[in-house]
Amino acid sequence: MERIGYLCRQVMVHTLIAMITRESIETAYCLLHQKLRVYRYSNMEWQKDDIEYAIASFVTSMPKELYDDLSEGRPDFLLDHKRFANDMTLAVNRLEQMLF
Repeated sequence: MERIGYLCRQVMVHTLIAMITRESIETAYCLLHQKLRVYRYSNMEWQKDDIEYAIASFVTSMPKELYDDLSEGRPDFLLDHKRFANDMTLAVNRLEQMLF
């Protein structure tokens, strides 16, 4: 029974990915990957704030299906200051899995 549940989840993931264009995944990956690298090593709070603002703006234009998949239903994903660094890491890892 557990195997059937796993297969159903895999079919759902593949169907969802099929609805999301590769271009939108690549765009999100490039932006988030680059911003995450800068964010991690920045010692300037204003720079980190600017990155959070830029990502929040990007999220509003991201295809809903892609955001929903990345966020796993969390409405504040990539928008919560306290969880931002962790959310960025999760998003980059998930996007990378979608690409490769």
